[in-house]
Amino acid sequence: MERRFNKVALSVNAHPDDAEAWNAGTLKLLKDKGYKIVIATMTSGDLGGCNMNMEETAKVRYEEARKAAAVLDAEYYNLGGVDGFLFDSREFRLKLISLIRKVKAGVIFTHLSNDYHPDHRTTANIVEAAAIISSLDTVPVEEEPVEITPLLYHSSPLTLTDPLGFQIVPPHFFVDITTVVETKKEMLGCHISQIDLMRHMHKIDDFFGFVLEGNRNYGKMAGVEYAEVYWQHLGGGFQKDPQVQNDLSEFLINKN
Repeated sequence: MERRFNKVALSVNAHPDDAEAWNAGTLKLLKDKGYKIVIATMTSGDLGGCNMNMEETAKVRYEEARKAAAVLDAEYYNLGGVDGFLFDSREFRLKLISLIRKVKAGVIFTHLSNDYHPDHRTTANIVEAAAIISSLDTVPVEEEPVEITPLLYHSSPLTLTDPLGFQIVPPHFFVDITTVVETKKEMLGCHISQIDLMRHMHKIDDFFGFVLEGNRNYGKMAGVEYAEVYWQHLGGGFQKDPQVQNDLSEFLINKN
């Protein structure tokens, strides 16, 4: 009997607001196709606040992330890492495997392994390592294994460059998010704490506008108004079914 991937999309990112910035539009389109959406962050984003200590910041950002996830009727999980001090470890791999199994993820989204941010790169490594063994019954966690190794996709931040500024390999595909950009704006708008942080840290006066400008730039590359970009993880040990591409075929632009 053919095994089918569960229509559960798990977006695992380093910080609260990452899912909203990098793949909220695609998550909305998948929800409209009948997927259950789950959003998880490896850290609390507890360094990402102004005029607050880390504990206060973590509480604020948890509520912001929970509100944003609720826009998609999504579950939100925080795996408890410390912002800026995230390390790949046995503990975090096991925590993530437990979550993958708990929600029965069929599709997982995460950062690129050569993303600009060190927490993003660490998250990508943890996700890859956890996903590839999430179907094995020998892993020492309580949850039952998923039936089949989840499909793994990587999203991009606002530029197609690596930490040294070199061009990243072209995306496998673009997703036209023009019809759902208002949902993306609503989710981004939940992260009010990041307005002052981005002004202080990156001299960005309009954080939400900056993110959407990135989506417009990707849209220009794809010939649409707004787009998000993706690579499917096609390495050994992972399934290669183009499930997201098939399910979102009417929104897909393949530029390869």
